[in-house]
Amino acid sequence: MLGRRTLASAALLAGLPFAAAPALAQPDRRNPWMVLPPMPDLPPARVAGRVPVNDIEMWRAEFGPAEGRPVVVLHGGLASSNYFGKVIPDFVAEGFRVVCLDSRGHGRSTRSAQPYSYELMASDVVAMMDALRLPRADIVGWSDGAIIGLVMAIHQPARLRRVFAFGANTVPSGLVPNFEKTPVFGRFVARSEAEYKALSPTPDQYDSFVRQISHMWETQPNISDAQLQAIRTQITVADGRYDEAIRQSHSRTMAATIPDARLVILPGVSHFAMLQNPPLFARAGLDALTADWDS
Repeated sequence: MLGRRTLASAALLAGLPFAAAPALAQPDRRNPWMVLPPMPDLPPARVAGRVPVNDIEMWRAEFGPAEGRPVVVLHGGLASSNYFGKVIPDFVAEGFRVVCLDSRGHGRSTRSAQPYSYELMASDVVAMMDALRLPRADIVGWSDGAIIGLVMAIHQPARLRRVFAFGANTVPSGLVPNFEKTPVFGRFVARSEAEYKALSPTPDQYDSFVRQISHMWETQPNISDAQLQAIRTQITVADGRYDEAIRQSHSRTMAATIPDARLVILPGVSHFAMLQNPPLFARAGLDALTADWDS
């Protein structure tokens, strides 16, 4: 979700005020939702590396017991698996086999000339599950990753157990206008190029990467109410109380439209809850995957 034309354009303004973000207000550390902590490192992985998936080389890292219940963790646009670095240990402590994926073109994964779509990225996840011999998995998705989880629930429900979808939108109108200009989101955009260059196998191609993915962000997602109403996967629609990008009314409507979905609004955090309060984000995700759904 982290995009659309305005965000992609802002990310490309290297050297201009928005990219450098000098005019953005400094974080108010009394309010955690106004702080953007640094991108964390990942904990030591049991196994990591790129795997041939569709027409790309997709990077994955695995944590926790190989025989554990698998959960696939999907990050947001312009980010990488590192954004879950402080959340992963909580899932491992509960016995999960955590599989973190860098989406095509993001983090350590490669990309191709094929136009981006959420359906394409969902097919990458399914292909990786095939490669890792995972018949089914839970999904913990943030932003673009949450949208991918919803797309999988629509098109590949047999591959899923539950989905924790944090910070998703189903149509462009679910976004807050000019969210990319807010202080915290602006800082995220401003630092995304440096993070890309630190991880990517093509560190000199940030501008072309953003131009390519922006074509998707301009018009997607377009998930209809009828598609949401047909979902039978157990979905938790989650968001931060102070999300800069997602209209809270949109999250509530989404949860009301998906049959038997749960709505969770986390206090004191924004779109970047996994950085601002990792224990809170992890607890909400674990509860979504393990709680008795009928209680």
